[in-house]
Amino acid sequence: MATITEELPAGGYNPSMYELLKTIDDPSQLRSLERKQLQQLADELRAYVLESVSRTGGHLSSNLGTVELTIALHYVFETPEDRIVWDVGHQTYPHKILTGRRDAMSRLRMIDGISGFPRRIESRYDTFGTAHSSTSISAALGMAVSSRIKNEKRHCIAVIGDGAMSAGMAYEAMNNAGAMNVDLLVILNDNEMSISPPVGALTNYLARLLSGRVYSSARRVSEHLLRRVGVWELARRAEEHMKGMVTPSTLFEEFGFNYIGPIDGHDLDALIPTLTNIRKLKGPQFLHVITRKGQGYKLAEDDPIAYHGPGKFDPAEGLKAAAGGKPTYSQIFGEWLCDMAALDPRLVAITPAMREGSGMVRYSEQFPSRYFDVGIAEQHAVTFAAGLACEGMRPVVGIYSTFLQRGYDQLIHDIAIQNLPVLFALDRAGLVGGDGATHNGAFDFAYLRTVPNLTVMAPADADECRQMLYTGFMSNGPCSVRYPRGAALGEAKKEMKAIPLGKGEVRRSGKRVAILAFGAMLKPALEAAEELDATVANMRFVKPLDLALLREISEKHDLLVTVEEHQVMGGAGSAVCEALNQLKIERRVLLLGLPDHFIDHGDPAKLLASVGLDAPGIRNSVRKAMSE
Repeated sequence: MATITEELPAGGYNPSMYELLKTIDDPSQLRSLERKQLQQLADELRAYVLESVSRTGGHLSSNLGTVELTIALHYVFETPEDRIVWDVGHQTYPHKILTGRRDAMSRLRMIDGISGFPRRIESRYDTFGTAHSSTSISAALGMAVSSRIKNEKRHCIAVIGDGAMSAGMAYEAMNNAGAMNVDLLVILNDNEMSISPPVGALTNYLARLLSGRVYSSARRVSEHLLRRVGVWELARRAEEHMKGMVTPSTLFEEFGFNYIGPIDGHDLDALIPTLTNIRKLKGPQFLHVITRKGQGYKLAEDDPIAYHGPGKFDPAEGLKAAAGGKPTYSQIFGEWLCDMAALDPRLVAITPAMREGSGMVRYSEQFPSRYFDVGIAEQHAVTFAAGLACEGMRPVVGIYSTFLQRGYDQLIHDIAIQNLPVLFALDRAGLVGGDGATHNGAFDFAYLRTVPNLTVMAPADADECRQMLYTGFMSNGPCSVRYPRGAALGEAKKEMKAIPLGKGEVRRSGKRVAILAFGAMLKPALEAAEELDATVANMRFVKPLDLALLREISEKHDLLVTVEEHQVMGGAGSAVCEALNQLKIERRVLLLGLPDHFIDHGDPAKLLASVGLDAPGIRNSVRKAMSE
């Protein structure tokens, strides 16, 4: 594998490294290769993924782990007529490269570039848009049923990781699929689970045997004969017992799937014959493959978490520890969590598989008995917190804004109605950058502020974040604190002091125009106000709003401007308008925030500027409103 240097032209690659890969612009060309050429293709594809991600940033470990599986799927199946649904989708860079987007990888996750996840509008090979986990089996099942209704002959395949299999939705789909008797293949891409024995020649042989038509036919004949003599159920249980000694098959077969595996997901000589056999089988099939995150790049193999979603780096040197730099909001939360836990033994912290991203590593090490990673199971995380709160504990749920959406019913039914003291630390609020529309936290004000008993807070800087977390924790009801991705503004004081509920503050006094800033929008609002000579209020609370402050500001200004890094529709600005109506105050209000469409991936600062949420954009919007 060649070392990447800064001297290479931006966006360009050394074509001599990819003699075979550069001939593949769609899977039909891949299928024309001889079997013996596929290992060379895998080596080139893995090198290309590494080189691409090192230049742009993006998901790395998961993509290095799916190179052979991707090649095998496109080699055996007639894509795009056969449908492949990739769960989550952050392992699809090899898929993108083999389906005509090789050169587009130079603008991965950039404005006007390709997405880091599958998108239907991007390619006919992206059969279903994914990014949140555990949706693939449901989607592929829907496709399989549609094919059956329309009498179309095609294969529908769901590729799901072991992490995504921890979510209830995956099992709901399997339960439904097993009872339908449709042709569906679920591939478990297992790179961490401990249920599997070491793979090798024996397990690969068993997988090929169990996927073969001879075994399948013999099993059906035996079933027919044994049913006639009334001992089929006994024989079935005996078979399950024997198979369970060498494969973890029983669970999946109880769902109605024919279990095959586990096999080595990096061995093309195991993958291709097995997939070829499965292609001939009828009914729900479940293939278990073992892969390794970071496969082929030792630094990523040794630390797949660090290389899960790196920025730009030199593959020859690997990731370097960031020197200095301001702490992120996630780190502010993590530090507060440890400090608060040391003071209050009632604190327990919960994460749905987001320990590193949410800044909870140190807490998990210092307080292991009070730390719970429940896996990708947001609904369970919320109700689990409710149960803890019922017994006098003080749960803190560290979760991304976009993922709390999945636990919304539980938040209302299990926490808010019972008015339980659960604190939600909502990370990644607002625009998140490269992950794009699926991960933007654009809706939490709207879906939280309508819920009775719930307090909704938005800190403007590092210290407010720490103090609001303390305020929410000390409250006797459910609270949320939402903060953005990236470096926190200012510094957090060690001392913790509760902020009076529903109280904002005026940060700058001016004339005619008052800007009501929510959360991280305080900084650009203050910058814009300098030229406008506008008043700026740091509102702090979306619910309850500071009605006294709102009345006072309304009486002294001609135009009120609300600014939020959130969807305008239903957001904090809408809350202000509702409050003015309640107070019977007539005043012109300009609502600034995210527009009524999904914001794509790209640099967050550029994206905010594109929707007028930087200081120049706020100034221009206010001046236009005043001129009208």
